[in-house]
Amino acid sequence: MTNLPSVVDEYLAANDFSHHTIKAIKSDLAKFIRWFESANDERFDLHRVTVRDVADFREHLARVRRQQVSTVNRALVSIRRFLAYLARSGDLSSNPAESVKELRRMPTVPQGLQPAQVRKIMREIELRGDRRGAAILGLMLYGGLRVSDVVGLELDDLEIAPRSGRVICRHGKGNKQRIVPLPIEARRTLTDYLDSRPPSDSQVVFVGERGPLTDDGVRAICSKYSAITGTKFTPHVLRHTFAHRFLEIGRASGRERG
Repeated sequence: MTNLPSVVDEYLAANDFSHHTIKAIKSDLAKFIRWFESANDERFDLHRVTVRDVADFREHLARVRRQQVSTVNRALVSIRRFLAYLARSGDLSSNPAESVKELRRMPTVPQGLQPAQVRKIMREIELRGDRRGAAILGLMLYGGLRVSDVVGLELDDLEIAPRSGRVICRHGKGNKQRIVPLPIEARRTLTDYLDSRPPSDSQVVFVGERGPLTDDGVRAICSKYSAITGTKFTPHVLRHTFAHRFLEIGRASGRERG
């Protein structure tokens, strides 16, 4: 096999690729050839392409070139299909790219709410006199509690003083107990709710007309204020907002110490 461009043309002609796909394949193969010759310090030879070459090229695109996962995977697919074609036609004894897996796409991390969005939500709750909703969202926004933490809280789990406060989460993820300190924003909304909490035989903190609040009840509160404010959020987004806020406070503290 001496004329690589003609082999590539034969491969492209044998498949019903669109113009856009042909352009992408040629670009991916050209990138691989340039990398091969630079990394191995030798002229490109299809018979000398190894599994390590393909895997290292994938890592080069991802870690050195910092290309997106979709771009890296597209290049890998282009190389794999081209080499598979040559293996089927007998020009290669095997396809060295066959065992090289594509990069995994990481799930998108929910974005936290912006301070202006948080203010808008909490303001709407206050305007409606919804002390229970304010306390629930306050615990998730400012304390980082999960839905299971919120609905599992009992009155004996609360320790609130004028200048400090904490809650004991006994029924959280993995049934692991943990103590969560509460900043002033969470203490204020929680205290306001407790002052107006309806009489109940239940020791659960958050109750409604039908008894203790459920997971679905918390999600319904989030859906309600998502619709009212036009800011879409879920309990999971509120926890991410808490995490982002915590990180920002840490960065600000670090700058002050510096």
